[in-house]
Amino acid sequence: MQQEKNGISIGIAGAGLAGRLLAWQLAAAGHRVSVFDPAASALPQFADEHPTLPQAAGFTAAGMLSPIAELDNAEPAVAALGWRSIALWQRIAAAIALPSAALQIQGSLLLAHRSDAGAAQRVLDRIHAAEQSQVWQNALPEYTGVQKLSHEQLGALEPRVQGAAHAWLLGGEGAIDPVAAMAALHQAASRHGAQWHWGQRVTQLDEDGRLHLGNGQVQQFDAVIDARGVGANTAIEGGVRGVRGETIWLQAPAHDLVRPVRLLHPRYRVYIVPRNADTIFIGASEIESQDYSPVSLRTAVELMTAAHSVLPELAEARILRLDSNCRPATPDNNPVVVWQGQRLVINGLFRHGWLLAPALVEQALGQAPFALTAIAAITATATTAAPQG
Repeated sequence: MQQEKNGISIGIAGAGLAGRLLAWQLAAAGHRVSVFDPAASALPQFADEHPTLPQAAGFTAAGMLSPIAELDNAEPAVAALGWRSIALWQRIAAAIALPSAALQIQGSLLLAHRSDAGAAQRVLDRIHAAEQSQVWQNALPEYTGVQKLSHEQLGALEPRVQGAAHAWLLGGEGAIDPVAAMAALHQAASRHGAQWHWGQRVTQLDEDGRLHLGNGQVQQFDAVIDARGVGANTAIEGGVRGVRGETIWLQAPAHDLVRPVRLLHPRYRVYIVPRNADTIFIGASEIESQDYSPVSLRTAVELMTAAHSVLPELAEARILRLDSNCRPATPDNNPVVVWQGQRLVINGLFRHGWLLAPALVEQALGQAPFALTAIAAITATATTAAPQG
């Protein structure tokens, strides 16, 4: 039920993950929220079905919540934000009525074949170095570490996983279903009165609260938020580049995989994520090109071969979808959260969108130069849960 709004007017450019999180929290706090996006609707427009339509990168993502595994290419500060986000996601999920199966925090697996033992050791070295950092220890005072698994222990956790010479359990990690979460955030924001303007491309947002649309219209708000991702490539110093990612959806009835799997690979950061009881998600390439064309043969073959090498039963799986999109990345690959007058810019979540978004939104709203009353009790009261081994 919508209630009378006594807050300020806020215009949000971009209805991706960050835009929807912001729309929900700000509308729930009593502000008058309008969201503008070039997409045709709130629903996903996957590349294999609608190759010419824009789609938020969040829909294409795996939804991995893996602060430990991401340390192979991220700094401890990023991982610390990830732990905060995992705590927030658990409270957000309850508040937006996300189906329980759409958020799983039961740990994840890191796997390596015998030939990739050296790469595995490099990742473990980075993890151990991060564990000694002050930012990590402040975020996780009760962190229990990475658990090396024997073949018997791996078999007890994930009986279908075979073929890996080395395995580790990364406690406290998990995954979220992006499609389900994006839908739930849209619905929750709408229940609180957020207004959605689909098919509307924003070309510019000014520090005085003006929002410029592609049709020439200019709208005035008390505050504006630029959450356009790659679409905002001129709004940040150094620009925002698109980094191509390709993913695969498989129909694999009774796959029985419980936890996300990260497989070390010479070319890709391969992850295998159980989406539901019958669907497996495989990702992802990472190509320095703002290329939205369909998935390449090379990527499809290599990703599926890698997944099959540790889940042999995928041999009879059916390909449901081949999807591609571009992740928004800054020159140093770190996210940007900055207030400039009455304009907030939040961008550059790169490959960490689902892992970082709640913590970055919390940070952004906490830094607002004017009162954004009771942004959301959900984030104000969330506590960081230490991972269980």
